[in-house]
Amino acid sequence: MVTGDERVLDRRALNRALLARQLLLERSSMTAAGAIGHLVGMQSQAPNPPYIGLWTRLTGFRTADLADLMRSHEAVRLVLMRGTIHLVTADDCVALRPVLGAALRQGLKGTFGRKLDGLDTDKVAEFGRELVEREPLTLGGLGTLLAERWPDRDPFALANAVRNLVPLVQVPPRGLWGESGQAVHTSAEAWLGRPLAEETAPDLVVERYLAAFGPATVKDVQAWSGMTRLADAVKRLRPRLLSFRDEHGRELLDLPDAPRPDADTPAPVRFLPDFDNILLSHADRARILTEEQRMLVFTRNGLIRPTFLVDGFVAGLWRIEQTRDAAVLVVEPFAKLGTAARAALAEEGAALLAFAAAPAAKRDVRFA
Repeated sequence: MVTGDERVLDRRALNRALLARQLLLERSSMTAAGAIGHLVGMQSQAPNPPYIGLWTRLTGFRTADLADLMRSHEAVRLVLMRGTIHLVTADDCVALRPVLGAALRQGLKGTFGRKLDGLDTDKVAEFGRELVEREPLTLGGLGTLLAERWPDRDPFALANAVRNLVPLVQVPPRGLWGESGQAVHTSAEAWLGRPLAEETAPDLVVERYLAAFGPATVKDVQAWSGMTRLADAVKRLRPRLLSFRDEHGRELLDLPDAPRPDADTPAPVRFLPDFDNILLSHADRARILTEEQRMLVFTRNGLIRPTFLVDGFVAGLWRIEQTRDAAVLVVEPFAKLGTAARAALAEEGAALLAFAAAPAAKRDVRFA
């Protein structure tokens, strides 16, 4: 709820606003494509998390709903926000990639600058595009071919130069539920049969971020996108945005018509997949988890573990242990759960198992 000053939003008010926009207060009847668009993509280093993320947000979601989008070139996986793999609609691939181009170029310098020093990376990108449009390639295969032309350079750095400077989409079966395959790439333009957009100003992307993650500070937008120097865009947008403060006095920007539910709005238990963007898209993540919890969820090797929410906040971890004919959902709370929360998690967990481990003859939920 808002505090004594009606324009100050406390932690619970921010939490409920975030849950509403993330389709986690109640499941939405949106299509899979509509939800992916509304969320401005879903982080997708691993193929299966977006399926769980859509299941937990949508009514009646089936794995085929997303797999069919990928097969028909209506959804793609490529490097976007924060230089990480995201699942986005084809339209967002076309629209977002040019806006993020400068940030991805800068990220390349930060990660591989020394290995690429003195090299004309635009020429590398041009040749790399020719190679992947001739035949989809793994990053390893692309690096090997690039090293034939630049033998004194690190193949992995060369491949990543192409990945950051050319919109490389991962071609199915990579990303399809229940199917395996290496990540092979071609250009977005070749895969989608159309060019990228020309607009590079971040204004619309900032507004879409607020619709999915707001209210938020400018630092939050930067943490989600990987972009910097957003002052000009925010200045242009400010006349049509609302301004709030959080409990620490930081300015929060928001869209006038975006949902801001009362802080006492009930929030159902929800299971979130690995790498869910709700945990990654703010500079200050206090609206969804504590710093102590973050250290348990975010591993040292860059993994973001699957979590579950109780009363809207991260309350523990989960995993599915499978054998040939059985599947067990192991729920690991961070603190003791009440009877009602345990019962709700058991019920929602059984539904998760029916979705994620449908072939298993025996399914059970166990609290660790």
